[in-house]
Amino acid sequence: MFGISHAVVNKGKEFIKYCVIGAMSASLDFGLFVVLNNAGLHYQAANAVSVCAGITNSFFLNAFFNFKITDRLLQRYAAFFAVGLLGLLISAALLFIFVEMLGITMVPAKVVAIVMVAITQYVLNSTLTFKRIT
Repeated sequence: MFGISHAVVNKGKEFIKYCVIGAMSASLDFGLFVVLNNAGLHYQAANAVSVCAGITNSFFLNAFFNFKITDRLLQRYAAFFAVGLLGLLISAALLFIFVEMLGITMVPAKVVAIVMVAITQYVLNSTLTFKRIT
């Protein structure tokens, strides 16, 4: 179709699905963060729990519904989780900077952190975690 290869179209569909799954996982992360923080959990602890829930949700949805790569599931989950933990470290650092150093309230700080982390994680997960093994 207009010189666009099938592979490019598939990558575009894959990216869109990744974004939808990412939005769902980020919503879970954000919602759980707000609930836990409002329940009295320190914002960093609430962030750790909510990020882990978002990572796990995102992995399984991507593995089964987006990339449809479920071989070596435990190994792939470990890699995905490692990328997620890197995201957690970035998120924790950004929250500290925004909340403690810049005095920004937690909700807008968390939104900005989620966006920045999502971009980093997409690049790493699409090129490493869900790389097809031939």
